[in-house]
Amino acid sequence: MKKNSIINLKVLIIIVFLFSLKPEIYGQKIQDLKSKNDFFTRVQFGGGLGLMIGNRNADIMVSPSAIYPFNEYVSVGLGAQYSYIKQKDFYKANLYGGSIIALFHPLKEVQISTELEQLRVNQTFHDALGNATADFWNSALFVGVGYRNENITMGIRYNVLHKDQENVYTDGLMPFIRVFFNHKG
Repeated sequence: MKKNSIINLKVLIIIVFLFSLKPEIYGQKIQDLKSKNDFFTRVQFGGGLGLMIGNRNADIMVSPSAIYPFNEYVSVGLGAQYSYIKQKDFYKANLYGGSIIALFHPLKEVQISTELEQLRVNQTFHDALGNATADFWNSALFVGVGYRNENITMGIRYNVLHKDQENVYTDGLMPFIRVFFNHKG
């Protein structure tokens, strides 16, 4: 009986030793770590910049964004936006907020987008009677389609929540150029 327990103990030690040397066990743990870090290497960064400065007008816009491509057909992300608009001796506004964006690529060259945007608007009007201010939230839900070539998309989008005279955008239809860069990790 003592001989069998020594043999069993030797077999158990050999099995434990062999499993501790097996690379697949460690390889699986390394793969799990790689897949966790893979999220950040797949994130794409981009956004938009706008600048229009005239004799009496200024319009400056910065809108960075980041998306995560789940596969070659679907990407989802977040964006931020800040705009400063001024018309000398008449109007000044600051707009800031964020957005959630979803991009769909049914074909390599076609991009369909939806974007929910929420902006805080601080406006000041100057006229002969004095100054008037208005502070409010502006919501927009854009649905768009564009032509995509690599990381650049040009297209048009429509704000389905647009109402004349009740929106910071003068028109429901807006052209866009969207650029995203792959992260080089």
